[in-house]
Amino acid sequence: MPADSALPDKETEMGPERAAPNGARQESAAETRRADRDTSRVRWLRDQAARLHKRLPLRRRLTGGLAHGIMSSVAAVAAYLPTQLFGLQEGFWAAITAVAVAQTELGATRSTARDQFTGAAIGGLIGLAAYLALGPSVPAYGVAVVLAILVCWLVNVASACRLAGITATIILLVPHLGPVERMAGSRVVEVGWGVCVALATVWLVTRVNRWLGVKV
Repeated sequence: MPADSALPDKETEMGPERAAPNGARQESAAETRRADRDTSRVRWLRDQAARLHKRLPLRRRLTGGLAHGIMSSVAAVAAYLPTQLFGLQEGFWAAITAVAVAQTELGATRSTARDQFTGAAIGGLIGLAAYLALGPSVPAYGVAVVLAILVCWLVNVASACRLAGITATIILLVPHLGPVERMAGSRVVEVGWGVCVALATVWLVTRVNRWLGVKV
């Protein structure tokens, strides 16, 4: 009888231990479902915005495209010219970054700027580390791209993973003169400068448009 009476106590003690992992698994599954729903909603909203944009009248598309083109051109030229004065050999990357970042809306410009700089920084660091550790080889390049994209996902900036992979590609595959450390540093500086110029240009244009009452 004492042995029998001890069994319920053991089962009672094991109950919470079994319930805890089950509860953790259920919570994890619920979080996964919520994340999937949020991802689906974001994709749906993005598709709806793209459809609405295509339905804009020709006049609105003309003014919007012209404004976007002028801002991008001004930002690209302003980003490129100083690089020549400072002797940066590949200052065109600053111009490319400015064109990629400049948007007609300041909020969208900030988001793109964050992605561009974060991707360049992560890709530059990962590419440099792979170059120094494994040398300029195809296996090193493959590892660098995987790690660069993985790090972007881990720090919750998955939208920057493309540029991170591209930056790692440039460091490991594009022939260059001088130390690889200088190349990686120059790339981050050029991208950072292009981001700053694009942000400043769009901010200034936005302020002027508000002051003049112009809607783009």
